Amino acid sequence: MKKYMYAILSLVFVSLCYLIFVSANIVFSNDIALPKAIKQTDSRYRLVLITRDMDTAFWNKVGTGASRQAVKEGASLEVWGSYSNNSEQFLKKLELAIHSKVDGIIIQGLDTDEFKELTKVKAAFNGIPIITVANDVPMKESLRRTYVGSDQFRAGGLIARQLLNDMGTEGKVVLLSDEQKEYYQNERLKGIYATLKVYPNIKIQFAETAESKDQVITTMRDQLNQMPDVNGFIAVNAKMIGPMVQEIGKRSQVEPYFIYTFDDGPESLPLFEEGKIDGVVEQDPETMGEVSVQQIVKWLNGETVPLDINGYFTNIRILKDSRNE
Repeated sequence: MKKYMYAILSLVFVSLCYLIFVSANIVFSNDIALPKAIKQTDSRYRLVLITRDMDTAFWNKVGTGASRQAVKEGASLEVWGSYSNNSEQFLKKLELAIHSKVDGIIIQGLDTDEFKELTKVKAAFNGIPIITVANDVPMKESLRRTYVGSDQFRAGGLIARQLLNDMGTEGKVVLLSDEQKEYYQNERLKGIYATLKVYPNIKIQFAETAESKDQVITTMRDQLNQMPDVNGFIAVNAKMIGPMVQEIGKRSQVEPYFIYTFDDGPESLPLFEEGKIDGVVEQDPETMGEVSVQQIVKWLNGETVPLDINGYFTNIRILKDSRNE
């Protein structure tokens, strides 16, 4: 009986060996390839772009540039934001991004204590790098890694020089800014003052107001009453250019006045094209989006540590009314 059992087991063993030999021969001698090892790919970073001005031409371009660069970098990018400059909703988006533990945040700077608390404490605690784009905030107060956007001091100087070219070195000028005293607007103002201060015959009237249309109109009405012989206006906060022009137009034609602003307001370029304002500082929002993604990915990859705390400046130029040439 045992002999039969040994014989059966021997037959099974020989059969198995034969099958293994045949299978190996097929694999190595024919066209059937072994499965390739799965190639490790780079981590896909999750980035978020947050703005206070959704669906404006300027910020749509920032989003377009950022999205295009994210594809190149192999990162995912979500664009979040609020409408009508809703700061409370904007801050909630920032807090949500931090709690979601995204890999990096690119954000329109907001020069408030609440914003800086979130970036300096909560984001830093979670190790999430933050880059401000277009609107900067002081680095020491926010711990942002860097800034990508226009050199706002230079932009202010550029618009002041155009005013001098058009109006001359004598006249009265109203500067209209935000009562919130945003950092980027203060930098524009510094550039304007630095350029105009060497001309003693230019008298500057500074006014500040909240951003609402009614309040801008009221402030403009007061300025025109106080200075009926004013020659020029600069909307330092570009969102105010629409109601500014509207109120000037109620008094007289806008043509005799020299009116300037920046292109990050929704009405800036349309009013310029209509010939109602004399000059606009044009920025490069698409490049801002591209460079901000590029720099945050470099930081995450450890390629550029630290980033330049002074920022990465993008191009600016003045668009001027050809009738003043």
